[in-house]
Amino acid sequence: MTPTSSCPKLRPLNITPVSQNGRPSLLLRDPLQLSENYVVLPHELGPALMLMDGERDVRGIHAALLVRFGLPVDRELVQRLVEVLDANYLLDNERFREAEADALEAYRRAPFRPPALAGQSYPDDPDRLRQLFDGLLAKAAAQDGDGPAFSHGRGVFSPHIDYPRGGHVYAAVWHRAQEMALQADLVVLLGTDHYSAGDRLTLTRQHYATPYGVLPTHQGIVDALAEAIGPEAAFAGELRNRGEHSLELVATWLHHMRGGEPVEMVPVLTGSFGDFIQGQGDPTSDPTLEAFLSTLRQQVAGRRVLVVASGDLSHVGPAFGGRPLDAAGRQRIAAADAELVQHLSAGSAEGFFTAIRREQDRNNVCGVSPFYLALRLMGSDVEGQLVAYDQCPADSHNTSLVSVCGMVFG
Repeated sequence: MTPTSSCPKLRPLNITPVSQNGRPSLLLRDPLQLSENYVVLPHELGPALMLMDGERDVRGIHAALLVRFGLPVDRELVQRLVEVLDANYLLDNERFREAEADALEAYRRAPFRPPALAGQSYPDDPDRLRQLFDGLLAKAAAQDGDGPAFSHGRGVFSPHIDYPRGGHVYAAVWHRAQEMALQADLVVLLGTDHYSAGDRLTLTRQHYATPYGVLPTHQGIVDALAEAIGPEAAFAGELRNRGEHSLELVATWLHHMRGGEPVEMVPVLTGSFGDFIQGQGDPTSDPTLEAFLSTLRQQVAGRRVLVVASGDLSHVGPAFGGRPLDAAGRQRIAAADAELVQHLSAGSAEGFFTAIRREQDRNNVCGVSPFYLALRLMGSDVEGQLVAYDQCPADSHNTSLVSVCGMVFG
């Protein structure tokens, strides 16, 4: 059956288990932020979302809920759910596409991409932000002692977890990389695209703002990359930049380490390697990735380039659909992460990805694509050093975790 307006199809969303009035529920959030509203529905209606694949109308969804899942809900409730999702642009239909086009036009027309999380996850006032970061850096310096400075380094691997949980790891790696940040005249920033819909690489011509000012995007390099991989593909997911945190949280630290002085950037969102992990092709022979890397190498030749990869490591436990973690489970995750870090330190993109694919990425490493591409861009002769590692809590019961690391490369 061809998807139509009468056969609702759910868009890729951020769906998080929550408790509302003591009742298990699902929080639906739009990564494109087309609506200011969040949608919360009872957990037992979760199968209705799965059935919204564009192949069934309300009658079919209602029947499947009853026959396949034993849920005797009223058809009117299913109809109401569809209406609420549609009203908030959460269905893949013409109404959504019109709203997306309007939002994209506004995004491109703006003088810069404003920091989406400033004033929420971190201070939007530059003085307060400077105080926060300087405090974290002072602690990092005290713990680092006489750790080697990488004044002529080539790369930084930074987490993109929120600052309250991972600020000490950010501080440790950026303390070590301060001279690298100051000496760079171009920064290639590769960050996880958490909601990519099959887009391998996503570019933008927009500048990135932080509370310290604006980091300009190098238009010429972006244009060359878009020509190499195809303009339509390059900008298909551009609007996701508006709410994606992976570039913003790292760019803000970069700007801080430069004392608020701008530096030209090439911001790139990197999509999932899920098909490669499943054995459907290989990143070493993917024509899009090869065109991107070869063109970028040509474009940055002769520049003082700093490659920054923004990614976290493992995401495990009930918060990510897994079993609760105990002490033994945490040790297992630490050992798995240590193997990945070993490959990263050796500059082995192939070894890193082979380890991910061998385990079918069972630990949900969200930094796969930015880490892999950064290693490929820096070259096989690069060597890395682990500066910091931690396992951050990801639920209120401390049974889920996100592991993060900070690394510098010379």
